Amino acid sequence: ADWFFDVNADGTWDYVITSQARLTDYATARQPGDWAVYGVSLDFDDPGSYYFSVAPSGFLPRYDHPVKADLGFWPIKFVATGPTLEDARAQLEAGDAAVRQFLSAQGFPEEAMRVQNILVEDRLAGYNASNTPDLARFVLTEEFIVTSTDVDAIAGAARGVGDLIRAGVVFSSDTYNAGPSYVFTGLNDLKTDMLAEATLRAREAAEQFAAEAGANVGTIQSANQGVFEILAEVEIPDQRPEKQIDKKVRVVTTITYFLQ
Repeated sequence: ADWFFDVNADGTWDYVITSQARLTDYATARQPGDWAVYGVSLDFDDPGSYYFSVAPSGFLPRYDHPVKADLGFWPIKFVATGPTLEDARAQLEAGDAAVRQFLSAQGFPEEAMRVQNILVEDRLAGYNASNTPDLARFVLTEEFIVTSTDVDAIAGAARGVGDLIRAGVVFSSDTYNAGPSYVFTGLNDLKTDMLAEATLRAREAAEQFAAEAGANVGTIQSANQGVFEILAEVEIPDQRPEKQIDKKVRVVTTITYFLQ
């Protein structure tokens, strides 16, 4: 790609900038990973001096850092039914005791366990009361949670959920909250190093482009500090990222350099 400049508008070209043919590909920037030429400036007091302003096109430069979740929590939602409120309550208490015994056997302390909520439903008071069996008039639902920084222990306990079923615990059909969730809380400790690494990689990419274009990397024209995200290590469609222990912290930065 060549640029022609008629400075005094006399019909003749005063300056011609000739680039390598590969620069045309970057100028169109149709593919992720290409570099788009955002502008060309000349110093007319020094005809041999010209600068290209370049920035990534088609994607945002990113840097991923692998991490492991450092906090896990497992919501356990189970139900009990009975012909009377007292019968349902007794069954719910038995389920609660079974859950606590199971978790204690897995090594979780009592302070890691807590009841979040208990819901009570009288089906005879509902719109479909005539179809309610007498033995299942009252339905009690307990929302229980165990929390730990030992995420491997949380995952191991969840794999043993069959023991709770054999103990008579009837789980709720709430599939959205089923299973443990894992979070990473150490983002602030990584930000400085990750931004430095992302900036270094952006510089390396600019230098590679400059080498191919026969130019030199100049100063930074503009820079975006970046946005941090905590994502699942393996991004699986329709799976919530908090369901995976292994994660990655991603920073997206945009740095525009002058090429000279």
